[in-house]
Amino acid sequence: QSEAMWARPAGAAQPWLLLAGPRVRWSLAALAPVGGRMEEPGPGSSGAGDAPPAAKRRRLLAGEEKRPGRDERYVPPPRKRNPGVSFSEPHFAETCYYFEGGLRKVRPYHFDFQTYCKGRWVGKSLLHVFSTEFRAQPIDYYRAAASAGRLRLNEQPVRDLGIVLKNNDFLRNTVHRHEPPVTAQPIQILVENDEMVVVDKPSSLPVHPCGRFRHNTVIFILGKEHNLKELHTIHRLDRMTSGVLMFAKTAEVSKRIDEQVRQRQLEKEYVCRVLGEFPENEVTCEEPILVVSYKVGVCRVDPKGKSCKTVFQRLSYNGKTSVVKCFPYTGRTHQIRVHLQFLGYPIVNDPIYNMEAWGPTKGKGGEINKTDEELLRALVEEHRSKQSLSILDVSEEDLKPIVGSEECDRLGYCTKTVEITPISTDSCRTEDSKDQKEAEILACLQNSDTRPETYDADPEGASSSGNQDGANPEGASSSGNQDGHTEERDPLCEECKIVRQDPSPRELVMYLHALRYKGAEFEYNSKMPDWALEDWDES
Repeated sequence: QSEAMWARPAGAAQPWLLLAGPRVRWSLAALAPVGGRMEEPGPGSSGAGDAPPAAKRRRLLAGEEKRPGRDERYVPPPRKRNPGVSFSEPHFAETCYYFEGGLRKVRPYHFDFQTYCKGRWVGKSLLHVFSTEFRAQPIDYYRAAASAGRLRLNEQPVRDLGIVLKNNDFLRNTVHRHEPPVTAQPIQILVENDEMVVVDKPSSLPVHPCGRFRHNTVIFILGKEHNLKELHTIHRLDRMTSGVLMFAKTAEVSKRIDEQVRQRQLEKEYVCRVLGEFPENEVTCEEPILVVSYKVGVCRVDPKGKSCKTVFQRLSYNGKTSVVKCFPYTGRTHQIRVHLQFLGYPIVNDPIYNMEAWGPTKGKGGEINKTDEELLRALVEEHRSKQSLSILDVSEEDLKPIVGSEECDRLGYCTKTVEITPISTDSCRTEDSKDQKEAEILACLQNSDTRPETYDADPEGASSSGNQDGANPEGASSSGNQDGHTEERDPLCEECKIVRQDPSPRELVMYLHALRYKGAEFEYNSKMPDWALEDWDES
């Protein structure tokens, strides 16, 4: 490109040509007559009216401008994005909470999934990408979503799923999002100062948005209910683990403590309740741990795994179960839970490592006698038979590869697909408002067959919390309106057609708690949970 030069045929005012060695790229201007000679621009020909504008020249050099005889799309360059993860008022205002039966629930809301075109998608149609990589929904759903204006490519509505993707294409897919319930137990603020926020995290709450969870996470609850925003995560706790959780208020504090974590200068102390009579003497386990499935969240002891070390001390034994203190010297995924399973003393109500799927000894001593695929399938089947599959928090898209699509549908693991009637594009609005873009997408559903229905989300005694001013589709009642407590039903959302059984608050508690975190210049403690007390009644 350094040898490229702009020239124009004689007698033509604007039809510039870009000469780049042996290759010639034409602009959109008319071509010179056959036999016309080329001339270089003279000293007075460098004005804006002579050569193509700089932005257009860049597009021509990149091959992104349309050329004669070819119908190529212009793809805008990638937008600059903030590398940090920060949630603010527009995110918190997407929906609100309500409380029912000891559970914190999120009202369903419309949400934009956004992504740039992956390298493996380039040259493939949207239809191919949806049918091969986003199989949680039938292809008819995506056709209907496109007709409703919910699929956008470079912020333009997609009308044809046959469109071929190019590098830097920006995809936006608006969905109706449902989140699983979590415990209604409040988040207790243990410490807040200029540098840190330390909380006592309840069980069942993810630390930050992941999977199906967004608003039912510690980060969002702190932002919405405690006005604590732009926090930096220092460490994480498993969703089912409760206890001390630290956040930094600045990047500098986060880096300082993170360095202590990397240098293993952080002392961590946990408490748990396990099956059986744990040995009275101190027990050390240094078995390596291997991740079986990141999607499901399952690990096991394996020589090929990562090295780790946990020290255990028994506190009490009541004839059935033992309360044990745990001191993890490393921070592997599910380290305490996997080591306790290996020792033969799994946590009493561990929904993964205290299951019959591991075999007669429940994985004691690493004895499983199953392939990883057989183990995952057995875990899914056991939870399905107990109607507790939601505890695993595995999406249908991730579940199908484990049990197979046909088996998934036959045994009822996954949501049955429903016939979706495409929506007329004539009724869709094409205006886009930054403040109400999610609301605008459903505003196109004007006819009575596809307009969102509403239903009473709060039975008598249920209470609401959170922002009540989120945008809503025209014709639908306000989500979270405390006067009527109505929510919209999305005609394209299969989740709206399903009634799921809520877990009990007890099912959302696992007996593993982060009791203490100590660093070079701090020490944070939470109180001992009720289930760890000597006089606790297991019934």
